[in-house]
Amino acid sequence: MTAETAQFDPVKYKETTREQWQEAAEAWRRWGPTLEEWLDRATETMLDMAGVGPGGRVLDVAAGAGGQTIRAAKCVGQDGYVLATDISSNILEFAAEAARQAGLSNVGTRVMDGEALEELEEGSFDAVISRVGLIYFPDQQKALSGMRRALRPGGKLAAIVYSTPENNKFFSAPVSIIRRRAQLPPPLPGQPGPFSLGTPGVLEEAYEKAGFRGAETHTIPAPLRMPSAAECARFERESFGALHQMLSGLNEAERDAAWEEIEQELRRFEGPDGFEGPCELVVGAATR
Repeated sequence: MTAETAQFDPVKYKETTREQWQEAAEAWRRWGPTLEEWLDRATETMLDMAGVGPGGRVLDVAAGAGGQTIRAAKCVGQDGYVLATDISSNILEFAAEAARQAGLSNVGTRVMDGEALEELEEGSFDAVISRVGLIYFPDQQKALSGMRRALRPGGKLAAIVYSTPENNKFFSAPVSIIRRRAQLPPPLPGQPGPFSLGTPGVLEEAYEKAGFRGAETHTIPAPLRMPSAAECARFERESFGALHQMLSGLNEAERDAAWEEIEQELRRFEGPDGFEGPCELVVGAATR
């Protein structure tokens, strides 16, 4: 094992991920309206590609605070059911609260590792969805195999991922700055991260390798619009777990300096109408 490969420990990564989402859960809920507006079109496409409709049973993997869970629950109606799963118990509490506030009784929540779905009954869901979650699993094939097992024959999986760093500067610019300041090596092939499934053909190949068939993708422009670059930096600082994880090796002063540089870099996306951060999402679906 080389020194470079030794730097990535999937067990430690997952433990850190859980801890950080436990801490970031409230911020993720608070930024919910921003998230839903930003991800609206991609979420609608994901639900359509997954075939989510009246009476369906839907598994939401890495559900977070449940914005897409709520939308799926409204699509399936009272005769359907949506199970929201996530590694963080804190964030799932917000998903359950959102369902209650929406008057939905067809939503359940369960703390589950997306790579350990074995306790779910095989073939018990019509659709599986995952919104910007699959990219962060250390063993994406294990996660996909578990999702496939949970689906009935003919059921569909649909996931949202970021495309390439070049087309997601609102996120890749901060990643580059933090990587340089924290002296982190470039991501290794197969290593989890925001752009791990974004290169054309990679998501389809991952689906097919896991035994899915008929993989297809749609690319969705999704610019992140906010009042200012400072607001975008605050949004990412408070709620983006991937950036928190990359910054974990720096002290507080070093982290503050990194965020100052990030805000400065993001200002190039400001215009007369505010901030518009380049973002492009890929929605990919396949059938069991």
